[in-house]
Amino acid sequence: MSAAVRRKAGGGDCAGPVLAATRALSEAVDRCRFPEPVAHVYNPLDYAWPLHEQYVRRWGATPRRVLLLGMNPGPWGMAQTGVPFGEVAAVRDILGLDGAVGRPSLEHPKRPVQGLACARSEVSGRRLWGFFAAHCGGAEGFFAEHFVLNYCPLVFMEASARNLTPDKLPAAAAAPLFKACDTWLRQVVAIYEPQWVVGVGGFARKKLDALFADASTEGGARPAAAPCCTRARPARRRTAAGNLRPSRNCASRASGPDRIGPNSRQPVEWHRVPKNP
Repeated sequence: MSAAVRRKAGGGDCAGPVLAATRALSEAVDRCRFPEPVAHVYNPLDYAWPLHEQYVRRWGATPRRVLLLGMNPGPWGMAQTGVPFGEVAAVRDILGLDGAVGRPSLEHPKRPVQGLACARSEVSGRRLWGFFAAHCGGAEGFFAEHFVLNYCPLVFMEASARNLTPDKLPAAAAAPLFKACDTWLRQVVAIYEPQWVVGVGGFARKKLDALFADASTEGGARPAAAPCCTRARPARRRTAAGNLRPSRNCASRASGPDRIGPNSRQPVEWHRVPKNP
């Protein structure tokens, strides 16, 4: 049965295999070590696993036509909730998730993990979930064909609490981390069998370019929808205020959003995943 047929039938349990792959990813990245300037590393797949599991089981249990991929958790988003782009209010009020969150083993006093009690707001998460909730018929409408993931599950901070993104890590330290993340991403693409993979931001776009630029895969099962990607630049229109918006409601349309939310600075790169001949 094709992924499209299973999507329409509401069948195909993706949650179990995705969670197993994500557990393996969490264990693999926990073994990585990072030199200065990294002083603190948070892994929300450890201390916020119950909320992450709830997110996947509730909203990511079946094949998807579109996967959106971010870079890594923000300190006031997934670091607090275990949910990609997981701004607290969106996780609670739009996604309808609830649960206790633990604490990282070495917590920076300026970046406490407070779970759903955190009063700070993650701007990117507020924009992304607010945009799709408004334009795709709420969470139910959006998740019917879409799912959101992050490439890397770790949060990196310098001693000052300054956020450090994965692309700024020393190459030698980043290599085993990126290898684990690449393996996981190939696995979840194989499980969800998407027609489109969308990179939110330049880092995610480059990772998709590198991993899915041809039809070959390294190890593991080959997705039914081969990761042979060509770039598609969606059509755009402007509002009266000059902001880019989608020509229709959903991100899955070929004329979908080129940017997430009003005035967003995060480019979205679309990758077509054609069916095997």
